Amino acid sequence: MSALYHPTVARLTYRALLGRRRAMILFLLPALLVVISLAVRMLTGVDDATANSLLGGFAIATMVPLIGVIAGTGAIGPEIDDGSVIYLLAKPVKRPTIIVTKLIVAIGVTVVFSAVPTLLAGFILNGNAHNLAVGYAVAAAVASVAYSAIFLLLGTITRHAVVFGLVYALVWEAFFGSLVAGAKTLSVQQWSLAIAQKLTDETVTSDVGLTTGVILLIVVTGAATWYAGHKMRSLTLAGEE
Repeated sequence: MSALYHPTVARLTYRALLGRRRAMILFLLPALLVVISLAVRMLTGVDDATANSLLGGFAIATMVPLIGVIAGTGAIGPEIDDGSVIYLLAKPVKRPTIIVTKLIVAIGVTVVFSAVPTLLAGFILNGNAHNLAVGYAVAAAVASVAYSAIFLLLGTITRHAVVFGLVYALVWEAFFGSLVAGAKTLSVQQWSLAIAQKLTDETVTSDVGLTTGVILLIVVTGAATWYAGHKMRSLTLAGEE
């Protein structure tokens, strides 16, 4: 792990992601989920259908990918945009190590700001009946890994990573990934829900089988991480030629 994780890079990445403005954005959606859950519980009491709808429709379909966009692109994109990445590349740190370290940080931030509030909201809404809170929280954590890798990759290949990430999160995942039959099989959301379906004895449903979902999550995460590392290798400093 030490060969793939660099503490200094991690510390700088955490500092960038949890700066005042970005941290406020990261706190906003989880806070909104918890507030809505409290309001729903007070107004309607325990309602499994409502809990399922809110956790699946808002937490998994909207909140998790959006937080993934913020954490994934924010882990590397700003450094490339403002040119400060050259100082990092000048250090005696292998470039794949930089990517893996930043990915680990992005995953950690995304899990904390998505899976933890999803678990809390689930307990508020129905006390984890049918294992909904745990199932959705695990789905959020698993999806966080894939989203972090995808959006970190976007941050290495385009200066418009946030724009493309938002389009993916809001249009593909939140809309097509939920409503259009063919697109559902190519959705991180549906892959993660396949795991939640297993944990909740099919109270949660997914259009993707468990084996397929797990394989696609692993393949996409691995491929995105590898290609991001490849792109980092292709970045050159002045005088490296």
